[in-house]
Amino acid sequence: MSITVDHYSTKSISSARVKEFLASPQQMLVNGEWVDAKSGKTFATYDPASGEVLAKVPQGEAEDIDAAVTAARAAFNEGSWVRMRPNLREDLLWRISQLILERADDFAELESLDNGKPVGIAGAFDVRSAADCFRYYAGWPSKLQGATNNPSMLLAPQEAEFHSYTRREPVGVCAQIIPWNFPLLMAAWKVAPALATGNTVVLKPAEQTPLTALLLGRILVEAGVPAGVVNIVTGFGDAGAALSGHPNVDKVAFTGSTEVGKKIVGAAQGNLKKVSLELGGKSPNIVFADADIPSAVAGTIQGFTLNSGQACEAGTRVYVHKDIYDEFNAALAEQVRALTIGPGNDPDSDITPLVSEEQLERVMGYLDAGKREGARPLVGGNRWGDSGYFVEPTVFVDTTPNMSIVRQEIFGPVAVSIPFSDEEEVIEAANDTEYGLAAALWTRDLSRAHRVAGRLNAGSVWVNTYHALDTALPFGGYHQSGWGRELGPESIDLYTQVKSVTIAL
Repeated sequence: MSITVDHYSTKSISSARVKEFLASPQQMLVNGEWVDAKSGKTFATYDPASGEVLAKVPQGEAEDIDAAVTAARAAFNEGSWVRMRPNLREDLLWRISQLILERADDFAELESLDNGKPVGIAGAFDVRSAADCFRYYAGWPSKLQGATNNPSMLLAPQEAEFHSYTRREPVGVCAQIIPWNFPLLMAAWKVAPALATGNTVVLKPAEQTPLTALLLGRILVEAGVPAGVVNIVTGFGDAGAALSGHPNVDKVAFTGSTEVGKKIVGAAQGNLKKVSLELGGKSPNIVFADADIPSAVAGTIQGFTLNSGQACEAGTRVYVHKDIYDEFNAALAEQVRALTIGPGNDPDSDITPLVSEEQLERVMGYLDAGKREGARPLVGGNRWGDSGYFVEPTVFVDTTPNMSIVRQEIFGPVAVSIPFSDEEEVIEAANDTEYGLAAALWTRDLSRAHRVAGRLNAGSVWVNTYHALDTALPFGGYHQSGWGRELGPESIDLYTQVKSVTIAL
């Protein structure tokens, strides 16, 4: 696809502040200053609904990463941020939350333009959840507690006395690499707990969707985050590689594909950085014969079409009991056909564009592979329109367990519907995956709900619902879906380390 325009037409943008933001030169945040890439290079970010250029942003490279890490290291070593009184750090995080809400409409429109998602979803979920994340972690700085111990000290004389305690301390300089599917929210998930625990940050947003991270940077500066505490570098994979392998980085937090996650692990080996990973998924969504079918159909559609299927926990493997398989599929197909496809700024759009031409080609490759391998589209199965990056919401039937559309993460609005006969069979099928991020089941049987939830290999299990996320609940996966848990108290563990102190009395 050839794109020759230099800048995006702002006619369809409702917010004057978003128009002003897009019209202004975009720069990176390094050591409290807005700067160009040292090379002077820039790259374009596009509107997925039209393919038009939204803005040009700096193309940060290894030299820019080094400057950002150096700033973060100096800010951490200087110590004023680490030693800031907990209540003051709480005030600052709360202020960030409030400033995000004050500009909620701007964030929502910018996220919709850059990512393609519905502006209503961006405002109601992405932006408000990001604000909620900063608000939640605003409560943590005064609650980072250690413990006292009563040690035996076996090598000491019997009459010797000791006092021992533990301290929970920040890890240090944190590299945070975020994906393009929920750009603002993923930034919040990482930056908020890192700041709450006294770390400094170098944030690298996805090259497809850098704009809300840069707007967040303006919010952080306005809120009073000290220079060097949060640095934001835009760029491509080489910048991410330089960041994850940098010897002055103490921890890497990454959300993205399992393939890239493995590269992050390799890059972190040089100085044995701490690593947390939230990676891919191929989540099972199980519908038992006693399920409320209308609710299960609605939940299944939300499960695989939210954000046009560009969600790591998407419920793309739908297992339906054979006694209701035909009835369920008929209702599912009817409602999927009724979904409206269109741009994110159209309030009537249910399915919006994929994020990029590259992602469109990837999803279309899976659709073609599914048909070639013998699966049948119950509904959808094609590209939609001849401009923008749209794909029809698709459900395949007549699949086999080894088909690529059954086993591999597609990251588009594509699901497979598979019949099953009994509980043991479906549990085995659901767990037959290299992933383990999420799972769902639909049933009126309370005992079955608890029994099956306990046997599914997934970090999150939802019963009679889907995409039930909350800042207070940990999120992460089994197997190749990642290491560690984000959100909730568990995220505090990702950004702290425990020190034991012993004093001879």
